[in-house]
Amino acid sequence: MASAPTDLLIGKIVSILESEASSIAGVRDEVDEIKLELESMKSFLEDTERKKASTQGEKTWIANVRNLACDVEDIIDEFMYRMYEKESGGRFARFLQKTIHVPKNLWYKRRIANKLQKIIAAIKAIPERKQRYGLIGQEGTSSDDVHKRVKTKAESSLFEKEDELVGIEGKKQMLMGWLINGEKKQTIVSVVGMGGSGKTTLVANTFTQETVKRHFNCFAWITVSQTYVLEDLFRSLIKEFHQSIKQEVPGNLHAMSYRELLDMLTNFLVSKRYLVVLDDVWDITLWENIRLSFPDELIGSRIILTTRREDIASYSFGVESHVYPIQLLQRDEAKELFSKKAFPTYDNICPPELEPLAWELVEKCNGLPLAIVALRGLMSSKKSSVEWSTVLNSLNWHLSNNPLLESIKIILLLSFNGLSYRLKRCFLYCSLFPEDYLMGKNRLIRLWIAEGFIEHVKGVTPEAVAELYIMELVSRSMLQAVRRNETGRPRACKMHDLMRELALSESASENFATVYDGKEVMKEMGARRLSIQTTDGEIKPLTDMSHLRSFLVFVTNRISSSVSEILPSGLKLLRILDLERSPVTKLPDEVVYLFNLRYLNLRKTPIKELPKSIGRLHNLQTLDIRDSNIKALPRGITKLLNLRHLIMYRYTGVHKGFRYIEGTKGPSGICKLKNLQVLACVESEGNVIRLVGNMTQLTKLGITNVKERDEIDLCASIQKMELLQDLFLMVPDEEECLRLDALTAPPAHLHKLALAGKLEMVPRWFFSLHSLTSLNLHWSRLEEDLLPHIEALASLRSLTLYNAYTGENLSFSAGFRNLVHLQLCNFPLLNNITIERGVMPKLQFLMLDSCLEVKTLPWGIEYLSNLETLQLGSVSVQLLESIQEGGVDHSKVRHLPEVDDLVRTLFGRFNESKS
Repeated sequence: MASAPTDLLIGKIVSILESEASSIAGVRDEVDEIKLELESMKSFLEDTERKKASTQGEKTWIANVRNLACDVEDIIDEFMYRMYEKESGGRFARFLQKTIHVPKNLWYKRRIANKLQKIIAAIKAIPERKQRYGLIGQEGTSSDDVHKRVKTKAESSLFEKEDELVGIEGKKQMLMGWLINGEKKQTIVSVVGMGGSGKTTLVANTFTQETVKRHFNCFAWITVSQTYVLEDLFRSLIKEFHQSIKQEVPGNLHAMSYRELLDMLTNFLVSKRYLVVLDDVWDITLWENIRLSFPDELIGSRIILTTRREDIASYSFGVESHVYPIQLLQRDEAKELFSKKAFPTYDNICPPELEPLAWELVEKCNGLPLAIVALRGLMSSKKSSVEWSTVLNSLNWHLSNNPLLESIKIILLLSFNGLSYRLKRCFLYCSLFPEDYLMGKNRLIRLWIAEGFIEHVKGVTPEAVAELYIMELVSRSMLQAVRRNETGRPRACKMHDLMRELALSESASENFATVYDGKEVMKEMGARRLSIQTTDGEIKPLTDMSHLRSFLVFVTNRISSSVSEILPSGLKLLRILDLERSPVTKLPDEVVYLFNLRYLNLRKTPIKELPKSIGRLHNLQTLDIRDSNIKALPRGITKLLNLRHLIMYRYTGVHKGFRYIEGTKGPSGICKLKNLQVLACVESEGNVIRLVGNMTQLTKLGITNVKERDEIDLCASIQKMELLQDLFLMVPDEEECLRLDALTAPPAHLHKLALAGKLEMVPRWFFSLHSLTSLNLHWSRLEEDLLPHIEALASLRSLTLYNAYTGENLSFSAGFRNLVHLQLCNFPLLNNITIERGVMPKLQFLMLDSCLEVKTLPWGIEYLSNLETLQLGSVSVQLLESIQEGGVDHSKVRHLPEVDDLVRTLFGRFNESKS
């Protein structure tokens, strides 16, 4: 894990120091020596990722090397800080230098030489390089041992009794349907879910059913795991197939070559309908390597694979395929599974005095069957509430030290150990957020970039690489995607409680990060990252933490508190300061001296203004003041030339009115920020609209207070932004027109477009928005029918129309072939909605709100075969009556889940409003 800082340090040292080396005698050798040492440290620490230390001495040794790497980073950052102090020392310091004729590079010489010598001395204080970076001993639990234990546990699922399982019947019937449905083509069924979610148990229970056994001629079950030898898999398949039909297994398998094994396997399977289970698949190349051994004779053969990775499950295998995503147990199912054998002396019924603790412990498992079963085994021997409370309050310790829970950690660690060192650090960083916290995608991306975790990929922005990291963690079931955007990409994630416990345990052992509840005075710690989590807003004073890189605060109850009590002293090397939702009313003056600060988050705080000298934060990359009380930026903001993300709009809280977002006033020189990727949202004043066109790196732009007279300048600026993906424009009031006709062609990569303001006509360039996935028109009040202009947009997946049309009829007569999400809100005159057969074939979500003249459901809604959710708000009583049982439209929506509950809820609200 700590190879990440050494990898980054190599580049940092070379770029910082080597640029000066040519003018400073004797420095080149030191730079080369340090580079060599750090590269060796990097290789050593990467090796430790694959070969775990087996003795305490080795663990201590690895920790020392890791800490030394972090100390080197401190020295380099300190050097940069001192250089910054010298350069910004003020007029008197610069006058003094000129007066006494200090040689230009003398200060640099002394400082660089001093820092280099310190680094070299620290490294040479440890033994010779060969001994320092030798391989770790082979004693202790090896990776192979872990895989053998996991394989044993997986295959034991074949012998589990059905009466010991919970919530499996419906899932089993689904799988059996795919296995014996009569389809003649070879078919692959992928069962996907996080480690311990019951994938193998479900497949094993299906695999052993007599109905399934009778349907196939032969069977094989092999556990693949992360490391496998293809020839060994072939040998296992041959053995399993022969045994399944009670044939003698060939005795010379181990002497056979790859070609001979493949010939034997394919010849055996000719004219046989076979069923194969490939359990615990981690790499899609397995299928490419093994597919030749499974001939397709068009007689209904089936292959089941289980995996933790969504990308493998959804892979195009080149044959018929189905995906079954395992859902974690519901609350009642989890309780039932836990109760079985957890209370043997009470006939498996939870005694009343233990019930609150038992269900709190079950909640910790978040529906993960592996954890529930392991915990019930541990708790079956606990009799008193004191014993139960002890386990509940020290679950993290028990995961690492109690043999009965060892299986949980082993299973979850397999996913963690399979990550690259960069992904490991990104994953561990997520544990800094509180339990069950919803982590926004963009927030994670900006934090990871500020920390330096993101790999440099030529031609790709760090933001794009970081988004791939998130998708990888979700795909591997390390993070759970709670919200997704219109294209299916994660928008917000959270960690399973036990995954978080694992991350906290690993963070502590690696000195990566510390989570602190603020109840005691914190003692000195070695971790570079600190998360304060408190429920009462009170945080005890913290000791000096000059080495801290990340400081995050999470306050549940926003009680007034002084930020000076929250911020530790001496944070000169801090990179991240995240105070979102904290009761902070004013930033202390010390913040502007945080030279290394890359990320400053003041979202949803009561702060009213930023320091005038904020321009001193030369390295700042992200400034987030969204939904704070800051209404104008200081002039110094224009000096933040490294700023990439400036988020500063405010939601007004107005539900059905026109103004729902307010921008922030920026100084006239804000357009000097040429590296800005995100500017959302700036209020239009002066020449902002004309000059914003010079910010050609923008991918997201929001401008409020746009006026009719801005049309030419606005369209000219947009035309220059070739990288723009997300555009939001809003006029000052509902009577102002938003004019965009001068735009000849929109940016080619525009994905999201939101326009708030009156449109006299549909912009003629709408038809060319080929990359658009989301369109939001707010208060447009078009008299012209919009739909013919956008129905052919193949990428459009989300359409929101809010008071966007003044007509009485809305007809979806063609196109919208990939639309998934449709909202129609606040149409005062609309009384008829028509959906032709074949239009919007993929629509899953439909909302009708504040369309009081609509008396019935849209004509043709029954054609929307993929519709899952119908959401109604402020609709007519006639419409509600039409969809309740016995109503004229009930048959059209009765297949939708909870439609009756929806009607009852809306009628309840209607009756309440009348009374």
